[in-house]
Amino acid sequence: MLYPFTFRPILKSVIWGGADICPFKGITPVQKGIGESWEVSHVEGNVSVVENGSLAGKSLDELIQTYGKRLMGEKVVARFGNTFPLLIKFIDACDNLSIQVHPDDELARKRHNSFGKTEMWYVIKASSEAALYSGFSQQIDAEEYVKRVENNTIMDVLQRYDVNAGDVFFLPAGRVHAIGAGCFVAEIQQTSNITYRIYDYDRRDANGNGRELHTELAKDAIDYTLYPDYRTHYTRKENEKVELVSCPYFTTNLLEYDTPYKRDSSGIDSFLIYICMAGNAVIKDNNGQEINVKQGQTVLIPADTTSVEIIPSPSVKLMETYIL
Repeated sequence: MLYPFTFRPILKSVIWGGADICPFKGITPVQKGIGESWEVSHVEGNVSVVENGSLAGKSLDELIQTYGKRLMGEKVVARFGNTFPLLIKFIDACDNLSIQVHPDDELARKRHNSFGKTEMWYVIKASSEAALYSGFSQQIDAEEYVKRVENNTIMDVLQRYDVNAGDVFFLPAGRVHAIGAGCFVAEIQQTSNITYRIYDYDRRDANGNGRELHTELAKDAIDYTLYPDYRTHYTRKENEKVELVSCPYFTTNLLEYDTPYKRDSSGIDSFLIYICMAGNAVIKDNNGQEINVKQGQTVLIPADTTSVEIIPSPSVKLMETYIL
């Protein structure tokens, strides 16, 4: 019988990593310089391993090979095959990350035989100076983009947002974006490791070398459409499901509850993922299997689960994600 799964976090030590991930997740001893924790991953070379229950030690890949549709859902398997379609991360930046863009499915398939990358950010914590970049602040075209990268003025046309905890940004493939210093975010994205680096603040290593830029690859991947606002707006509601993002690749809801919540998932035909942003809860499925979840944990509910009950202790904030 399948049950709610947690996975061993895959911690990434990087030069720009901060100090928030370990305390947030309750990992001791605290390691500094951890920039990412991959919570659920089917990326080659970084495949998650089950942490709990009778299947502890099995990889996500083994689960998919053995349980397929029971784990992911019939329509999810029909669409994505034996690839788990989402990658769940926490990202903690103490320095500005490079300006990036990701290709869509069509371009990624043609160039890399890969899925594209549409993603979203939920800001968990932000310093007083923290900012995120998403989209353009004025209309430019491909030619101007190339010139601005070459003369180091691309930042002048990017939309910068001061951010606070609870802010949400949806980043469809093609949208130029970057995480700024002081941002600690949860990221939900398509399973893809294709990133085109547009600009890296002209930073140099000890030998005077800059990081590789993918100017030409990015030129054809960028969506140059100018939008009035790139932030995702929503109204927080206690004890009520609040939709944050709904797109072809994932639907994400925010749940802030201090009373029990019963979730009928029988009509979804998809796994459910719960990312615990704060508090504690017991998650109990229709077969009587239950798991205690606390801040910093991510739980995968198999698709053959027809309902779950979330019992806060005494309150909990969760992001719920699935594929429609």
